[in-house]
Order: sequence, then structure tokens, then C-alpha cells
Amino acid sequence: MEYAIMIEGQNGLTWSRWQRIAKAVEDLGFAGLYRSDHYTNLNPPDKDSLELWVSLTWLASHTSRIEFGPLVSPMSFRDPTMTARMAVAVDDLSGGRLTLGMGAGWQEREHAHYGWDLLDVPGRLDRFEEALEIVTHLLGDDQPVDYDGKYYRLEEAVLLPRPARAGGPPIAIGGNGTKRTLPLAARFAAEWNGVFLTADRFAELNQLLDRYLIAVDRRPEDMRRSLMVGTVIGRYEDELARKLADERSWWHGREPEELRQHGVVVGIPEQYREQLAEYARAGVQRIMLQWLDLDDLEGLEALALELL
Repeated sequence: MEYAIMIEGQNGLTWSRWQRIAKAVEDLGFAGLYRSDHYTNLNPPDKDSLELWVSLTWLASHTSRIEFGPLVSPMSFRDPTMTARMAVAVDDLSGGRLTLGMGAGWQEREHAHYGWDLLDVPGRLDRFEEALEIVTHLLGDDQPVDYDGKYYRLEEAVLLPRPARAGGPPIAIGGNGTKRTLPLAARFAAEWNGVFLTADRFAELNQLLDRYLIAVDRRPEDMRRSLMVGTVIGRYEDELARKLADERSWWHGREPEELRQHGVVVGIPEQYREQLAEYARAGVQRIMLQWLDLDDLEGLEALALELL
């Protein structure tokens, strides 16, 4: 199983922090660096929020090894044609290291604040499906397309220049929904990214995804399976206790076992490695470890020493 880092871009991310984190992730040997795409936090107060695609453009030309991408770009405030154009440009700039994470959108607060129509859940998933149809055509086909959907309309649209990678950057779809999200991943994605799941639940959804893939004549082994989890690691019991007692964190006041049931890997190194081994046995091929303290590079180095 490969280990990558995931950060929340709306959680105080600035250029200096992004540059330090990117260098650390590259130098320490992690497989990739991924970040969210939001204007704001779910709850106030608002913090610094470095724009996603601008930050990925810098990353593409200032790293040489790690894979990267959005987890995920919401189609509720990202136009699919412009998303495809940006993704291909950034992927080409990086030498083919971008994974295009796409989602339907979910955070009500940012949509209300910045004037985007989130829609109800069925509506936003219908819009997401249209966006996926458009992006996959633009990436994979050099012929102009007309598209007349409920949410998007195109006339003789074509993506030029063509992607350096055949088919363009691979699409990742994140989410745990069994009725719409997994079927959409089976149709359109090269990677499914589960979100805050236990190992047992990941294994269940993984098997369900296999059935969806077979139903659309795809081979299950062609789909990469990844997972984003929370991360609380302490080198010693007292350090772990201090982190769990941090009043600034959302896990403040929660017991380790409760956190594990909500998709958080928590413990001292021996416990941490065993939980990760459970995820590997469940079929996770790449795990994105959510790193919330953007200034804790010492902790990131300690994590790399334990895992890599």
C-alpha cells in the first residue's frame, strides 16, 4: 500500500505553507500530495484558503516525483470545460502526475456565501453526471462535440492542444454513496477514493464496486482503490494524549476507538501501523493521510520515518 498526504486547502493554507509541505512530501518519500478544493471551512471562523488550481500549477513545476491532485474539485462551482482545460495543462506541465479528482459538491456554507447553486442531492448528482460525460469526452476524443443537457450545453467543443497523455489525466471520484457515486465511478473513473471508512466498510464497498465495474464491462483490476482517512499519531502515549486533548481539533474529547470507527487512524506507531495493515488487507492501494496541522513538519517527518 502506498502512502500519500492530504491537506485541507481552506484550513489556513498560504503560499509559504504550501511550498514547505510540498518540499517535505517530495523529500520524505510519500507517494503523493492531495488537497481539498473549498472556499471556506464548514464552520467559522474562515481561514486563509489558497486557490486550488493555481497551487497545483506551482506544484507541477516545483516537484519532480510525487503524484498530486484535488480531492476533489466540486462541479457545483467548477465548470467542466474549464476544469478539463486546466487539468490537461497542469498534467502536461508536471510530466503526467496529476489525478483529476471530481465531485458533486456538498458544503452548503461556501455555496451560500459565494453565490453558487448547490441544488438538492439528486440534482447535484445529475449535474455531476453531465459534467463527467463532458470531461471524459473532451479528454478522450479529438472530435468536436455537441452536448444538450439540463445543466450544460456545448456546440462543436474540442480540447486543444490534445493531452500529452493518451486520454488525459485519470479521473478519480471520491465518496461512499452506493446508489449514485459508486456506479458513476464504475462508468467514468480510473480511481475510486473512499472517505473516512473503517477497513471493514471499505472492503464491503470495494466488493460492490467490483460488481458495478463488471456490469459495465470493465475489469475490476483496472480501477485504483484509494482511501482518505484522518490521522492522529503520537510517538509516545503522552504525546498522543496531548494531541487528543487539543481543544482546537475536531477530535477533542473523543476516545481513540470512537475515532477509529469514524475513519481516523489513531495511536502510537505500533497501533498506527496495525490499523494501516488492516486497510491494506481490505484492498486499499493508496491511503491519503489527512494532515491538519499545516505547520507540523516535524510530525510529518516522524510519520515518514515510521511508515517509509
